[in-house]
Amino acid sequence: MKGLGGLLGFALLLELLPRLGIVPRQHFPPFSAMCASLAEQAGRGAFWAAVGGTLRIWLLGLAVAVAGGVLLGLVIGSVPVLRAATASTIEFLRPIPSVALLPLAVVLFSAPVRSILLLVVYASLWPVLIQVLHGVADVDPVARETADSYRLGRWERTRYLVWPTMLPYAMTGIRLATSIALVLTVTGELFIGGTEGLGEQLSLARNSGDDGVALMYGLVIVAGVLGVAANLVTRRAERAVLAWHPSVRRELPL
Repeated sequence: MKGLGGLLGFALLLELLPRLGIVPRQHFPPFSAMCASLAEQAGRGAFWAAVGGTLRIWLLGLAVAVAGGVLLGLVIGSVPVLRAATASTIEFLRPIPSVALLPLAVVLFSAPVRSILLLVVYASLWPVLIQVLHGVADVDPVARETADSYRLGRWERTRYLVWPTMLPYAMTGIRLATSIALVLTVTGELFIGGTEGLGEQLSLARNSGDDGVALMYGLVIVAGVLGVAANLVTRRAERAVLAWHPSVRRELPL
C-alpha cells in the first residue's frame, strides 16, 4: 500500500508541475495528457506490436545472459587457476558501458535485432556472472573438507555443495540483470531502430513535434510499468526458488 501511495503521489506531482507553470507545458504535459495519449494508442495494433517486439528482445537477451552467466560463473569459479587467470580481464571488461558498444554492434550485425541483443547480453551478463563467482567462492570450507572426506565427484560437489550456496547469489544477479536488460533493449531500439519496438516508437514520437510529446512520455510510463512488473515477478520467483533458504524462510508458528 505504501508503494501504491508513492506512485499516486508521483503521478499527482507530474500533473501539478506543468499546470502550475513550474515546468513548460509544451515540453512536459500533465500526467493526464500522457495517459490520454497512451489510452488512444492502446486501441491500435501497432502499439501492442511494439510492446511485443520489446518483450521478445528483452526476454531473449536476458535468457542468453542468465544461461551464460551461470555456466561461466560455475566453470570459472570452480577452477582456481582459471579464476585467477580471468580476474583481471573480467574487471577490465565489466565497467565498459554497453552503449559504448553501439557502433561495434551496428558494424558486426547488419540486423538491428542482433545488434540490440549484443548490447543486452553484454550488459546483463556481468551481474549474473559476478554474483555466481561470489557464490561459488562462498562455499563453507568445512563443507568442502567434508566433501573431500566422502570423496565426492565434481558433479556431486556441484549439485550438493556449490549449487545451494551459489543459488541465492545467482537470483540476486538475475534480478539486477532483468532491469538492466530492459534498459538496454529500449536504448538499443531508440538509437539503432528497425525493430518497431517501444524504443523506436519513442523516437518517432519525439520527432513528431508538439503532438508527440505526450505520447513520448506515455511510452516512457509503459517502459516504467514493464520494469516494475519485472521486478515484482523476479522477487516472487526469488522467494519461490529460495523458500528453503534462511533468508527467505519464515519461522513456523509454535
